[in-house]
Amino acid sequence: MRLSWLRMIFPAFFPLSFPYEILIGLRYLRARRRNHFISFISFSSIVCMALGVMALIVVLSVMNGFQKEIRSRILSVVSHLQIEGNSPSLNGWRALAREVSKHKEVVAVAPYIEGQGMLMTGGMARGVMVRGVAPSLERGVSDFSARMRAGKLSALAPGEFGIVLGADLARALGLSLGDKVTLIAPQGVMTAVGMAPRLKAFTVRGVFEMGMSEYDGALALLHIADAQKLYRLEAEAGGLRVKTRDLFSAPRLAREIGETLSQKFPSDFYVADWTMSHANFFRAVQIEKTMMTIIVSLIVLVAAFSLISTLVMTVAEKEADVAILRTLGARPASISAIFILQGAVTGAIGLALGVTGGVLLALNIDAAVAFVESLAGMKILAKDVYMIQDLPSDLHWDEVWQIGLFAFSLALAATLYPSWRAARLQPAEALRYE
Repeated sequence: MRLSWLRMIFPAFFPLSFPYEILIGLRYLRARRRNHFISFISFSSIVCMALGVMALIVVLSVMNGFQKEIRSRILSVVSHLQIEGNSPSLNGWRALAREVSKHKEVVAVAPYIEGQGMLMTGGMARGVMVRGVAPSLERGVSDFSARMRAGKLSALAPGEFGIVLGADLARALGLSLGDKVTLIAPQGVMTAVGMAPRLKAFTVRGVFEMGMSEYDGALALLHIADAQKLYRLEAEAGGLRVKTRDLFSAPRLAREIGETLSQKFPSDFYVADWTMSHANFFRAVQIEKTMMTIIVSLIVLVAAFSLISTLVMTVAEKEADVAILRTLGARPASISAIFILQGAVTGAIGLALGVTGGVLLALNIDAAVAFVESLAGMKILAKDVYMIQDLPSDLHWDEVWQIGLFAFSLALAATLYPSWRAARLQPAEALRYE
């Protein structure tokens, strides 16, 4: 009755000609062992498998979360695509912008000018990267408007020489809204006594905070018209920033847009995507993720070796039973199937527990971290040390399936040697001393 019920639910796993292998294999799993050490090893292999799978899922989810969070912060400042000229300016940028805007996957296009400078106030000086932007268009390609801590990006008006600073930069210089700061441009002015630097007084119109020290501590925004005057670019722009519908399609769009523009415009320019501008950083994150995967996978490998030990000792304990089955006519393949089933079910139990625990922990990592912090009485990601204060998690179900397949494959592989050894057992040798 029990077997017919199992066949109805799992017909593919219960062939009609070998019903007793399944019954015996399942019975061995439930049976109370004479050697309690074998039961302990079997339990430890399940626990190791569960912990290894759970750790893999959580580690990969956290790494994905960090990668996603940092990528979003970088792309809040760096556009998906950039079109730059090989000279300091991009000639004919308006026509290029109109052509790029026609592409169906382009969301927004904005001009910009970038240059170096130095800010001076009250005897303090800081080197900065100066970016001239068009406020009305910039909100389409970046998140500066949404990350303003004080003032507004729209307060930048042509001819008024206003400036918007990063939070760390404003704090270091002791500046707030309405304060004056002198910007020194590297382009000099020829005077009677020689070359003199270009200086211009600007008024602080806003402070932004993007969450990355690279920008918060070294970036200043001007209106593009003021930047043109400061860097003597007349009505030209340094380049175009482009936002696409799908950031992961940026490399393909860079090639497509570059080919289209090169056919229609003789201008000397090149198109770059966000993966090129921060290639080393994202490559380092991917390498770190790969190494963490390999290291944590060793836990699953330990579980597989533990499963081998369990099955080897089980085979030794059941030698008399195996010999009796062989005497009654059981084939070596049937003996192998018994122990393969036992190992597969053991691995499946550990896998199920690990996947369940890993998914639940990955989806509730913030609550788990808060609980650990309350117990330890300390902040895991201190705000004054780490760029990201909360532990992010981004669960990818395709990775969960891959981890499950990897763990179950190891569990099946672990059953091969013990089952082969059981199949080679000679009944006469096993029953000689019984």
